[in-house]
Parts: sequence; C-alpha cells; structure tokens
Amino acid sequence: MAILEVSNLSKIFGQRHDRVRALNDLSFQVNAGEFVGIMGPSGAGKSTLLNILATIETPSTGKVNIAGNDLEALNERQQAAFRRDHLGFVFQDFNLLDDMTVTQNVLLPLTLQQDLQPDRAERLQTVANHLNLTPILEAFPGELSMGQRQRVAAARAVITQPDLLLADEPTGSLDSLAATDFLNYLRQLNEKEKTTILMVTHDPFTASFASRIIFIKDGAFFAEVTRGKSRQQFFDRIIDMEATVSGGGHTRVASD
Repeated sequence: MAILEVSNLSKIFGQRHDRVRALNDLSFQVNAGEFVGIMGPSGAGKSTLLNILATIETPSTGKVNIAGNDLEALNERQQAAFRRDHLGFVFQDFNLLDDMTVTQNVLLPLTLQQDLQPDRAERLQTVANHLNLTPILEAFPGELSMGQRQRVAAARAVITQPDLLLADEPTGSLDSLAATDFLNYLRQLNEKEKTTILMVTHDPFTASFASRIIFIKDGAFFAEVTRGKSRQQFFDRIIDMEATVSGGGHTRVASD
C-alpha cells in the first residue's frame, strides 16, 4: 500500500526569462514500511522535493498524497496539523534545544498532541531502547557526542509514530563510526517498528542502508536501484548508477 504518492510533480522558480525548473514531471511511490533513498547530483531537485513533501513549499503542477492526504487541499492551519500528526523530521544539524534534557527534547512533539499524553512514558521507553538512549536520558545536548545528538533527534522524530519519516542528509555531521551506528538504528526502526523512511543523501554508503534508491536528475526521475540480499552488491550498484547519472539517458535497474 502506497503511503506516499508523487504524481507529475513540477516546481518552477522565477518568472519569464529567469525561470528555473527545479522539478520536472516527477512521479514515484513509496509503500508503507519501505526505506527509500533519494539521490542525484547537486541541483537535481532533492531539497525542493523534500520541502514540498514537508509542506514548506507548494508545487507548480502535480500532486502529492501522503497517508491519504492531498497536500494541495490543505490550508496553512491544516498543513501545520498535518506535519505534527503525520510527519517526522531528521535534519543534519539536529535542531535540539540546549536547555532541555534528552527526555524533554524527545517528548517535545507529544506536548502538542494531548490524546497521546497517557502513552508518553511507554513511547519514551520504546524509542530510548531502540536508539540506545536510556543511559543519557537526563543529559543535556551539550554533554552529548554528535552521534548521540543525532539519535536523540531521530527519537524525537519517531516518538509520534509518524506515517512518514523524512531524513535530510542525516549523517552529514557525523564521523564514519557514528554514521554507521546511526544508520543501523534507522534500519532497525524500519525493520522492527515498520517506520516508513524517505532519506535524501548524496553518500552511497549512507544510501546502501535503504531498501530502494530513486535517482533524480534535472528534477526528473532517472532510475531506481532495489536492494537484494547483499548490501555490498547494492552499494556497488549505487556507485555504478551514480556514474550513469553523470552520463545521461534514462534507465531502470531491478533488484539483485
């Protein structure tokens, strides 16, 4: 079942002779429980796509449907409620509040959802266990490593049990060890909690933790690569496809 449907999506910035087409008739789907990566060269439209999915920007043409919600039909107030109730966000720069403990940062989204108040302790325990946060729940962000901060940000994003988790270059601020640990936690959230994840990344190693990669170029669908049994083979095929993206043409690559 598709949790995300992107249909003939285009986004044009500027007017007349200064127009720039950031997205060009882009269409794809993400099924519930998938872990999908979005890749493409600089200027491919990845950030614009993410902003539209997050209801930060509106498309010029086309439609986006997330969890049965037509984003175009939502007014500003409804968009805010939609982001709160259906989306989770993990950013490269964490966006944690320094004067709050880990517990307070993670629970912050639930303060806006009164119907979830009775489940606070149970949900906190669940995400803390999955992301290995229990020993640091009373610490402040300034006392944490970069990897720990990113795991706190992920816990805050998933504690509301969103329909879709959007991750924007989530390992960009992490060293290789912390990045690997964090990606393993994301994979665990996807496999054990069935969290649906859409991750934008430029890094093939990061992308190899997903189950499917959609490549876009010049704002349009270019190709996709689906993971088979071997992550190493998946990584190699991502590298090969990156080289193909730099060449040209359109193709679709099946699973191993």
